[in-house]
Amino acid sequence: MPSPADRPGSRLMDRPEYQSKQRPLTCSPETSVFDAVTQIAAKNYGSVIVVDGDQKVIGVVTERDVMNKLVAKKKDAQKMLLSDLMTGNPRLARETDDMIDWLRIMSNERFRCLPVVDDEGRIKAVFTQGDFVSYTWPNLIYQMRSIATATVTVTKKNWLFFLIGGGIALYSLVMVVVMSTLN
Repeated sequence: MPSPADRPGSRLMDRPEYQSKQRPLTCSPETSVFDAVTQIAAKNYGSVIVVDGDQKVIGVVTERDVMNKLVAKKKDAQKMLLSDLMTGNPRLARETDDMIDWLRIMSNERFRCLPVVDDEGRIKAVFTQGDFVSYTWPNLIYQMRSIATATVTVTKKNWLFFLIGGGIALYSLVMVVVMSTLN
């Protein structure tokens, strides 16, 4: 579990977008998958957070869960409950955790939906991989601009490195666009 952020502005709750994020969709474990998916579709969300009576997170159900565990297995969405479909005990971030730590963890562990909870374990927000890309994008552009400027101005002998770096930057940009369209 990541420790609280020690760099100013790097906590999840420090992000300007954090305060304006929409309230996550929450349902009880006894909710039918059909009812939850209807709400997901109406709000255009990618997941529902399953909470207990105290609004503490006990599970997550994503669009992928619905496709793989319900549709692909020809189950009945009106009879199946979220408790039967959810990923229980999901990874939970605290509002004070470091954003970059969670970006790394989500990438390494291959999950896309990160519930953010307060000190009592109650849901506050949901971060997705797309959120992290949008938060880190300005820093990436600044770093690439600095690298490109330094490379071009040092000497013309570095043209090959500049060309390779530009190719890598272009590939990275294309991958970001492709990954964001998958979410």
